[in-house]
Amino acid sequence: MSKNFKVGIVGIGAVGTEMVKVLRQRQFPCDEIRIMARSTREEEVAGEVFNVVETTPEAFDGLDFAFFAGTEGSKGASQQYGWQAVERGVIVIDNGDDFRMDPRVPLVVPEVNPEALRNHQGFIANPNCSTIIAMMAVGPLHRAAGLRRMVASTYQAVSGTGRNAIVELEAQLKDYVAGRPLSNAAYPHQILLNVLPQIGGLKAELPGFTSEEAKMLFETRKILGNDQIRVATTCVRVPVFYGHAEALNLEFDRPLSVADATSILSEAQGLRIVDDTANARYPMPLSVEGQDDCQVGRIRKDPSTENGLCLFVAGDNIRKGAALNAVQIAEALI
Repeated sequence: MSKNFKVGIVGIGAVGTEMVKVLRQRQFPCDEIRIMARSTREEEVAGEVFNVVETTPEAFDGLDFAFFAGTEGSKGASQQYGWQAVERGVIVIDNGDDFRMDPRVPLVVPEVNPEALRNHQGFIANPNCSTIIAMMAVGPLHRAAGLRRMVASTYQAVSGTGRNAIVELEAQLKDYVAGRPLSNAAYPHQILLNVLPQIGGLKAELPGFTSEEAKMLFETRKILGNDQIRVATTCVRVPVFYGHAEALNLEFDRPLSVADATSILSEAQGLRIVDDTANARYPMPLSVEGQDDCQVGRIRKDPSTENGLCLFVAGDNIRKGAALNAVQIAEALI
């Protein structure tokens, strides 16, 4: 990497801030990080002071990469400016969901389907955070035995909603300890000491399922390159600040023993096996917070179906589930 690149980040919420951290920590070869937002101002981001510029088509001039840093469900910026940036010679890597299923746009987890980056048209999409975390374990197993069906139950941290949800959980915790009434705005119900089995609105294409649950179906099929894979997901918001966890029941075309699956997963990039239930060792949100690697454990046969396995995975939704994956896409392109 002899060249230094000019990088833009659109948005400075939880994901945008983490992108700055990841770029610095991985020593990404850039001589400029240009942060764009709704208004011009000076802002401290991840310990650095930046002169934030207003997001306009002209603000992308001279950039090599532009990261659009929306969190789950965040829309608008890449719709308005993404393809305009591409026309100005910028490679766009979008964390939002506006173009994930666009046939022009590769949907990429670099450890799982880097080949999708071939012949890109200047616009690449990050998958949803829960999909990325699942694919880190499912991808290697799919290559070995062919995924036929996946049933996923997710336990998703409030940071996936954005900074307002983090602040709300903190406030509810403080008010609970102080004996004060709890208020809620980020969610329709109190999240402290509660779980909410709804993330996103209802999806017309999948009656009864939410948008977050639909993403797992459509994105899994696109990433793994198989439209016949059957997926059913229940996505649940839990009172955790960072780190998504997921229970996965997988059915394959061919038999896959626990020993073989463990061996395959032990060699997978970006994945660490934590699997010793007898000694209370398994993936947890607390153990993946701030970590690049996802974790997988509770690996066992699924006795309810032929060629089935059960897994439990966890990953930092803001890091590998968003910022890190986007930066890794740029690294792969370089």
